[in-house]
Amino acid sequence: MLSPSVESQLHKLPWVCEDVLQGPNDCGSLLGFRSVYRMCFATAAFFFLFTLLMICVRSSRDPRAAIQNGFWFFKFLVLVGITVGAFYIPDGSFSKIWFYFGVVGSFLFILIQLILLIDFAHSWNQQWLGKAEECDSRAWYAGLFFFTLLFYALSIAAITLMFIYYTEPGACHEGKIFISLNLTFCVCVSIIAVLPKVQEAQPNSGLLQASVVTLYTMFVTWSALSNVPDQKCNLHLPTAGGNQTLGDYQTQWWDAPSILGLIIFLLCTLFISLRSSDHRQVNNLMRTEECPAVLEATQQQQQVAAFEGRAFDNEQDGVTYSYSFFHFCLVLASLYIMMTLTNWYSPNETQKMISTWTAVWVKICASWAGLCLYLWTLVAPLLLPNRDFS
Repeated sequence: MLSPSVESQLHKLPWVCEDVLQGPNDCGSLLGFRSVYRMCFATAAFFFLFTLLMICVRSSRDPRAAIQNGFWFFKFLVLVGITVGAFYIPDGSFSKIWFYFGVVGSFLFILIQLILLIDFAHSWNQQWLGKAEECDSRAWYAGLFFFTLLFYALSIAAITLMFIYYTEPGACHEGKIFISLNLTFCVCVSIIAVLPKVQEAQPNSGLLQASVVTLYTMFVTWSALSNVPDQKCNLHLPTAGGNQTLGDYQTQWWDAPSILGLIIFLLCTLFISLRSSDHRQVNNLMRTEECPAVLEATQQQQQVAAFEGRAFDNEQDGVTYSYSFFHFCLVLASLYIMMTLTNWYSPNETQKMISTWTAVWVKICASWAGLCLYLWTLVAPLLLPNRDFS
Protein backbone atom coordinates (compact mmCIF):
# COMPACT_ATOMS: atom_id res chain seq x y z
CA MET A 1 0.00 0.00 0.00
CA LEU A 2 2.99 2.32 0.50
CA SER A 3 4.56 1.50 -2.85
CA PRO A 4 4.25 4.19 -5.58
CA SER A 5 2.68 1.75 -8.05
CA VAL A 6 -0.17 0.88 -5.68
CA GLU A 7 -0.59 4.52 -4.68
CA SER A 8 -0.94 5.47 -8.35
CA GLN A 9 -3.77 2.96 -8.77
CA LEU A 10 -5.55 4.10 -5.61
CA HIS A 11 -5.19 7.68 -6.77
CA LYS A 12 -7.49 6.91 -9.72
CA LEU A 13 -10.38 5.95 -7.45
CA PRO A 14 -12.80 8.88 -7.09
CA TRP A 15 -13.65 8.28 -3.43
CA VAL A 16 -10.04 8.31 -2.19
CA CYS A 17 -9.33 12.03 -2.60
CA GLU A 18 -12.80 13.51 -2.32
CA ASP A 19 -11.99 15.26 0.97
CA VAL A 20 -8.59 16.67 -0.11
CA LEU A 21 -8.91 19.89 -2.09
CA GLN A 22 -5.27 20.99 -2.28
CA GLY A 23 -4.47 18.88 -5.35
CA PRO A 24 -3.31 15.43 -6.43
CA ASN A 25 0.11 15.70 -4.81
CA ASP A 26 -1.40 16.38 -1.40
CA CYS A 27 -3.74 13.45 -1.90
CA GLY A 28 -0.86 11.23 -2.95
CA SER A 29 1.03 11.95 0.29
CA LEU A 30 -1.94 10.62 2.26
CA LEU A 31 -2.82 7.56 0.19
CA GLY A 32 -0.25 5.17 1.69
CA PHE A 33 -0.99 6.45 5.19
CA ARG A 34 -4.75 5.98 4.86
CA SER A 35 -4.41 2.60 3.14
CA VAL A 36 -2.14 1.19 5.83
CA TYR A 37 -4.50 2.47 8.53
CA ARG A 38 -7.46 0.75 6.89
CA MET A 39 -5.63 -2.51 6.27
CA CYS A 40 -4.47 -2.66 9.88
CA PHE A 41 -7.89 -1.59 11.13
CA ALA A 42 -9.31 -4.62 9.33
CA THR A 43 -6.79 -7.06 10.85
CA ALA A 44 -7.15 -5.50 14.30
CA ALA A 45 -10.96 -5.70 14.09
CA PHE A 46 -10.75 -9.31 12.88
CA PHE A 47 -8.50 -10.42 15.76
CA PHE A 48 -10.48 -8.37 18.30
CA LEU A 49 -13.63 -10.21 17.18
CA PHE A 50 -11.86 -13.50 17.93
CA THR A 51 -10.52 -12.12 21.21
CA LEU A 52 -14.11 -11.64 22.39
CA LEU A 53 -15.33 -14.88 20.80
CA MET A 54 -12.67 -17.04 22.48
CA ILE A 55 -13.00 -15.71 26.03
CA CYS A 56 -13.11 -18.56 28.60
CA VAL A 57 -12.52 -21.38 26.10
CA ARG A 58 -11.08 -24.06 28.39
CA SER A 59 -10.88 -27.16 26.21
CA SER A 60 -11.52 -28.43 22.69
CA ARG A 61 -14.90 -29.69 23.87
CA ASP A 62 -16.11 -26.09 23.73
CA PRO A 63 -17.85 -25.58 20.34
CA ARG A 64 -15.90 -22.33 19.88
CA ALA A 65 -12.63 -24.28 19.80
CA ALA A 66 -13.69 -25.73 16.45
CA ILE A 67 -13.85 -22.17 15.08
CA GLN A 68 -10.36 -21.48 16.43
CA ASN A 69 -8.85 -24.57 14.80
CA GLY A 70 -10.94 -24.80 11.64
CA PHE A 71 -13.32 -23.01 9.24
CA TRP A 72 -10.35 -21.35 7.54
CA PHE A 73 -12.16 -20.50 4.32
CA PHE A 74 -14.91 -18.64 6.16
CA LYS A 75 -12.44 -16.86 8.44
CA PHE A 76 -10.43 -15.60 5.49
CA LEU A 77 -13.69 -14.58 3.83
CA VAL A 78 -14.61 -12.52 6.91
CA LEU A 79 -11.15 -10.91 6.92
CA VAL A 80 -11.42 -9.97 3.24
CA GLY A 81 -14.91 -8.58 3.82
CA ILE A 82 -13.76 -6.42 6.74
CA THR A 83 -10.78 -5.20 4.69
CA VAL A 84 -12.93 -4.17 1.72
CA GLY A 85 -15.41 -2.46 4.05
CA ALA A 86 -12.59 -0.60 5.83
CA PHE A 87 -11.64 1.17 2.59
CA TYR A 88 -15.11 2.70 2.41
CA ILE A 89 -14.91 4.30 5.87
CA PRO A 90 -15.13 8.09 5.38
CA ASP A 91 -11.86 9.59 6.57
CA GLY A 92 -13.18 12.50 8.63
CA SER A 93 -11.79 11.93 12.11
CA PHE A 94 -11.06 8.24 11.52
CA SER A 95 -7.29 8.63 11.01
CA LYS A 96 -6.87 10.93 14.01
CA ILE A 97 -8.85 8.66 16.34
CA TRP A 98 -7.25 5.48 15.04
CA PHE A 99 -3.81 7.09 15.48
CA TYR A 100 -4.36 7.17 19.25
CA PHE A 101 -5.61 3.57 19.24
CA GLY A 102 -2.36 2.73 17.45
CA VAL A 103 -0.32 4.64 20.02
CA VAL A 104 -1.85 2.75 22.96
CA GLY A 105 -1.68 -0.64 21.23
CA SER A 106 1.94 -0.08 20.19
CA PHE A 107 2.87 0.87 23.74
CA LEU A 108 1.48 -2.44 25.02
CA PHE A 109 3.07 -4.44 22.19
CA ILE A 110 6.50 -2.95 22.92
CA LEU A 111 6.11 -4.31 26.46
CA ILE A 112 5.04 -7.71 25.12
CA GLN A 113 8.09 -7.73 22.86
CA LEU A 114 10.30 -7.09 25.88
CA ILE A 115 8.59 -9.88 27.84
CA LEU A 116 9.19 -12.27 24.95
CA LEU A 117 12.84 -11.21 24.70
CA ILE A 118 13.32 -11.74 28.45
CA ASP A 119 11.65 -15.14 28.19
CA PHE A 120 13.87 -16.02 25.21
CA ALA A 121 17.00 -14.90 27.08
CA HIS A 122 15.99 -16.93 30.16
CA SER A 123 15.44 -20.04 28.05
CA TRP A 124 18.69 -19.46 26.19
CA ASN A 125 20.68 -18.98 29.41
CA GLN A 126 19.09 -22.01 31.06
CA GLN A 127 19.72 -24.33 28.10
CA TRP A 128 23.37 -23.36 27.65
CA LEU A 129 24.09 -23.61 31.37
CA GLY A 130 22.44 -27.03 31.38
CA LYS A 131 24.56 -28.18 28.43
CA ALA A 132 27.68 -26.84 30.11
CA GLU A 133 26.96 -28.98 33.18
CA GLU A 134 26.04 -32.05 31.13
CA CYS A 135 29.07 -31.91 28.83
CA ASP A 136 31.42 -30.50 31.46
CA SER A 137 32.63 -28.04 28.83
CA ARG A 138 33.60 -24.43 29.26
CA ALA A 139 32.70 -23.67 25.65
CA TRP A 140 29.06 -23.04 26.62
CA TYR A 141 30.14 -20.59 29.33
CA ALA A 142 32.40 -18.89 26.79
CA GLY A 143 29.45 -18.62 24.39
CA LEU A 144 27.26 -16.96 27.03
CA PHE A 145 30.08 -14.58 27.93
CA PHE A 146 30.66 -13.72 24.25
CA PHE A 147 27.03 -12.86 23.51
CA THR A 148 26.65 -10.93 26.76
CA LEU A 149 29.74 -8.89 25.88
CA LEU A 150 28.49 -8.44 22.30
CA PHE A 151 25.10 -7.11 23.40
CA TYR A 152 26.67 -4.66 25.83
CA ALA A 153 29.17 -3.55 23.17
CA LEU A 154 26.33 -2.92 20.71
CA SER A 155 24.47 -0.97 23.40
CA ILE A 156 27.51 1.22 24.08
CA ALA A 157 27.96 1.80 20.34
CA ALA A 158 24.27 2.75 20.05
CA ILE A 159 24.59 5.24 22.91
CA THR A 160 27.66 6.81 21.30
CA LEU A 161 25.99 7.11 17.90
CA MET A 162 22.83 8.57 19.40
CA PHE A 163 24.84 11.28 21.16
CA ILE A 164 26.66 12.02 17.88
CA TYR A 165 23.72 12.07 15.47
CA TYR A 166 20.72 13.05 17.64
CA THR A 167 22.18 15.78 19.83
CA GLU A 168 23.77 19.15 19.22
CA PRO A 169 25.85 21.36 21.57
CA GLY A 170 23.49 23.77 23.31
CA ALA A 171 20.40 22.11 21.81
CA CYS A 172 18.45 18.83 21.73
CA HIS A 173 18.17 18.76 25.52
CA GLU A 174 15.30 16.25 25.47
CA GLY A 175 17.37 13.74 23.52
CA LYS A 176 20.32 14.11 25.88
CA ILE A 177 18.07 13.53 28.88
CA PHE A 178 16.40 10.47 27.34
CA ILE A 179 19.72 8.84 26.40
CA SER A 180 21.33 9.61 29.77
CA LEU A 181 18.35 8.38 31.79
CA ASN A 182 18.04 5.10 29.90
CA LEU A 183 21.79 4.55 30.16
CA THR A 184 21.59 5.06 33.92
CA PHE A 185 18.57 2.78 34.28
CA CYS A 186 20.20 0.02 32.25
CA VAL A 187 23.37 0.17 34.36
CA CYS A 188 21.24 -0.06 37.52
CA VAL A 189 19.24 -3.12 36.41
CA SER A 190 22.44 -4.82 35.22
CA ILE A 191 24.00 -4.35 38.66
CA ILE A 192 20.84 -5.54 40.42
CA ALA A 193 20.73 -8.66 38.20
CA VAL A 194 24.04 -9.92 39.65
CA LEU A 195 23.53 -8.98 43.30
CA PRO A 196 24.06 -11.99 45.59
CA LYS A 197 20.56 -11.89 47.07
CA VAL A 198 18.97 -11.69 43.63
CA GLN A 199 21.15 -14.56 42.41
CA GLU A 200 20.15 -16.61 45.43
CA ALA A 201 16.43 -16.04 44.81
CA GLN A 202 16.76 -16.22 41.00
CA PRO A 203 19.54 -18.69 40.09
CA ASN A 204 18.81 -18.28 36.37
CA SER A 205 19.13 -14.51 36.51
CA GLY A 206 22.26 -13.10 34.97
CA LEU A 207 23.90 -10.55 32.72
CA LEU A 208 22.72 -12.22 29.51
CA GLN A 209 19.12 -11.25 30.20
CA ALA A 210 20.21 -7.80 31.38
CA SER A 211 22.26 -7.29 28.20
CA VAL A 212 19.26 -8.24 26.03
CA VAL A 213 17.05 -5.79 27.94
CA THR A 214 19.71 -3.08 27.65
CA LEU A 215 20.10 -3.55 23.90
CA TYR A 216 16.33 -3.53 23.33
CA THR A 217 15.98 -0.40 25.49
CA MET A 218 18.60 1.32 23.34
CA PHE A 219 16.69 0.31 20.22
CA VAL A 220 13.45 1.79 21.60
CA THR A 221 15.35 4.96 22.58
CA TRP A 222 16.78 5.22 19.05
CA SER A 223 13.32 4.69 17.60
CA ALA A 224 11.95 7.45 19.86
CA LEU A 225 14.69 9.91 18.86
CA SER A 226 13.94 9.22 15.19
CA ASN A 227 10.48 10.76 15.80
CA VAL A 228 11.67 13.98 17.45
CA PRO A 229 9.98 16.75 15.39
CA ASP A 230 13.09 18.95 15.27
CA GLN A 231 15.23 19.02 12.14
CA LYS A 232 18.43 19.81 14.06
CA CYS A 233 17.99 16.85 16.39
CA ASN A 234 16.65 14.26 13.95
CA LEU A 235 18.43 13.30 10.74
CA HIS A 236 15.46 11.10 9.71
CA LEU A 237 13.05 14.02 9.31
CA PRO A 238 12.18 14.79 5.68
CA THR A 239 13.77 17.93 4.24
CA ALA A 240 12.22 20.16 1.65
CA GLY A 241 13.56 19.34 -1.79
CA GLY A 242 14.93 15.95 -0.79
CA ASN A 243 13.71 12.58 -1.96
CA GLN A 244 11.62 12.31 1.20
CA THR A 245 9.43 15.34 0.58
CA LEU A 246 6.14 14.34 2.11
CA GLY A 247 4.19 16.63 -0.17
CA ASP A 248 5.60 14.75 -3.15
CA TYR A 249 3.62 12.01 -4.79
CA GLN A 250 6.12 9.23 -3.99
CA THR A 251 6.24 9.21 -0.23
CA GLN A 252 9.32 7.59 1.33
CA TRP A 253 8.36 5.93 4.60
CA TRP A 254 11.32 3.62 5.13
CA ASP A 255 14.24 4.39 7.42
CA ALA A 256 16.62 2.30 9.52
CA PRO A 257 14.56 2.33 12.78
CA SER A 258 11.43 1.24 10.89
CA ILE A 259 13.20 -1.59 9.07
CA LEU A 260 14.81 -2.90 12.28
CA GLY A 261 11.50 -2.51 14.10
CA LEU A 262 9.76 -4.64 11.47
CA ILE A 263 12.43 -7.35 11.79
CA ILE A 264 12.01 -7.48 15.57
CA PHE A 265 8.23 -7.45 15.10
CA LEU A 266 8.33 -10.45 12.76
CA LEU A 267 10.62 -12.42 15.08
CA CYS A 268 8.49 -11.68 18.14
CA THR A 269 5.23 -12.52 16.35
CA LEU A 270 6.75 -15.79 15.19
CA PHE A 271 7.95 -16.44 18.75
CA ILE A 272 4.44 -15.79 20.12
CA SER A 273 3.00 -18.34 17.70
CA LEU A 274 5.58 -21.05 18.29
CA ARG A 275 5.78 -20.66 22.05
CA SER A 276 2.04 -20.65 22.61
CA SER A 277 1.24 -23.59 20.35
CA ASP A 278 4.21 -25.92 20.81
CA HIS A 279 5.31 -25.48 24.43
CA ARG A 280 3.28 -26.20 27.53
CA GLN A 281 5.79 -24.65 29.91
CA VAL A 282 5.29 -21.07 28.83
CA ASN A 283 5.22 -17.96 31.00
CA ASN A 284 1.86 -17.46 32.69
CA LEU A 285 1.12 -14.55 30.39
CA MET A 286 0.52 -16.81 27.40
CA ARG A 287 -1.32 -19.78 28.92
CA THR A 288 -4.47 -20.40 30.95
CA GLU A 289 -4.24 -20.72 34.72
CA GLU A 290 -6.30 -23.90 34.77
CA CYS A 291 -4.26 -25.71 32.09
CA PRO A 292 -3.75 -29.22 33.56
CA ALA A 293 -0.61 -31.28 33.18
CA VAL A 294 -0.62 -33.83 30.40
CA LEU A 295 -0.91 -37.33 31.80
CA GLU A 296 1.58 -39.98 30.81
CA ALA A 297 -1.12 -42.02 29.08
CA THR A 298 -2.13 -39.00 27.01
CA GLN A 299 1.47 -38.43 25.98
CA GLN A 300 1.71 -42.06 24.87
CA GLN A 301 -1.48 -41.71 22.82
CA GLN A 302 -0.10 -38.59 21.18
CA GLN A 303 3.15 -40.37 20.27
CA VAL A 304 1.22 -43.29 18.76
CA ALA A 305 -0.99 -40.93 16.75
CA ALA A 306 2.08 -39.03 15.48
CA PHE A 307 3.75 -42.32 14.47
CA GLU A 308 0.64 -43.37 12.55
CA GLY A 309 0.30 -39.98 10.89
CA ARG A 310 -3.01 -39.14 12.58
CA ALA A 311 -4.01 -35.84 14.13
CA PHE A 312 -4.34 -36.05 17.90
CA ASP A 313 -6.47 -33.66 19.96
CA ASN A 314 -4.32 -32.81 22.97
CA GLU A 315 -6.71 -30.14 24.27
CA GLN A 316 -9.69 -32.26 25.33
CA ASP A 317 -8.86 -31.72 29.00
CA GLY A 318 -7.54 -28.19 28.68
CA VAL A 319 -6.24 -25.79 26.03
CA THR A 320 -2.45 -25.49 25.79
CA TYR A 321 -2.58 -21.70 25.46
CA SER A 322 -5.06 -18.90 25.93
CA TYR A 323 -6.92 -18.49 22.64
CA SER A 324 -8.30 -15.11 23.66
CA PHE A 325 -5.00 -13.62 24.77
CA PHE A 326 -3.25 -14.97 21.67
CA HIS A 327 -5.68 -13.02 19.46
CA PHE A 328 -5.33 -9.97 21.69
CA CYS A 329 -1.56 -10.07 21.09
CA LEU A 330 -2.27 -10.04 17.36
CA VAL A 331 -4.60 -7.05 17.81
CA LEU A 332 -1.70 -5.19 19.39
CA ALA A 333 0.66 -6.49 16.69
CA SER A 334 -1.66 -5.07 14.00
CA LEU A 335 -1.61 -1.67 15.69
CA TYR A 336 2.17 -1.78 16.16
CA ILE A 337 2.90 -2.60 12.53
CA MET A 338 0.47 0.13 11.46
CA MET A 339 2.44 2.71 13.42
CA THR A 340 5.81 1.32 12.35
CA LEU A 341 4.96 1.29 8.63
CA THR A 342 3.82 4.92 8.77
CA ASN A 343 6.79 6.02 10.95
CA TRP A 344 4.30 7.15 13.62
CA TYR A 345 3.49 10.15 11.39
CA SER A 346 0.07 11.80 11.38
CA PRO A 347 -1.47 14.51 9.16
CA ASN A 348 -1.61 18.07 10.49
CA GLU A 349 -4.24 20.71 9.78
CA THR A 350 -2.93 21.22 6.23
CA GLN A 351 -2.90 17.46 5.53
CA LYS A 352 0.90 17.28 5.60
CA MET A 353 2.44 14.22 7.24
CA ILE A 354 4.44 15.20 10.33
CA SER A 355 6.14 13.56 13.28
CA THR A 356 4.81 14.37 16.74
CA TRP A 357 6.09 14.42 20.31
CA THR A 358 3.32 11.94 21.15
CA ALA A 359 5.24 9.17 19.40
CA VAL A 360 8.46 10.16 21.20
CA TRP A 361 6.93 10.09 24.66
CA VAL A 362 5.03 6.85 24.07
CA LYS A 363 8.23 5.04 23.06
CA ILE A 364 10.30 6.52 25.89
CA CYS A 365 7.61 5.68 28.46
CA ALA A 366 7.41 2.16 27.01
CA SER A 367 11.18 1.76 27.50
CA TRP A 368 10.84 2.91 31.13
CA ALA A 369 7.87 0.62 31.74
CA GLY A 370 9.83 -2.28 30.23
CA LEU A 371 12.79 -1.63 32.52
CA CYS A 372 10.45 -1.49 35.52
CA LEU A 373 8.90 -4.77 34.42
CA TYR A 374 12.30 -6.44 34.17
CA LEU A 375 13.31 -4.99 37.54
CA TRP A 376 10.16 -6.48 39.05
CA THR A 377 11.06 -9.95 37.73
CA LEU A 378 14.38 -9.60 39.59
CA VAL A 379 13.14 -8.31 42.96
CA ALA A 380 9.70 -9.95 43.15
CA PRO A 381 11.03 -13.20 44.71
CA LEU A 382 12.73 -11.11 47.42
CA LEU A 383 9.69 -8.95 48.14
CA LEU A 384 7.21 -11.85 47.99
CA PRO A 385 9.13 -14.86 49.34
CA ASN A 386 5.97 -16.94 49.92
CA ARG A 387 5.05 -17.01 46.23
CA ASP A 388 6.42 -19.46 43.68
CA PHE A 389 8.04 -17.61 40.73
CA SER A 390 9.61 -20.66 39.13
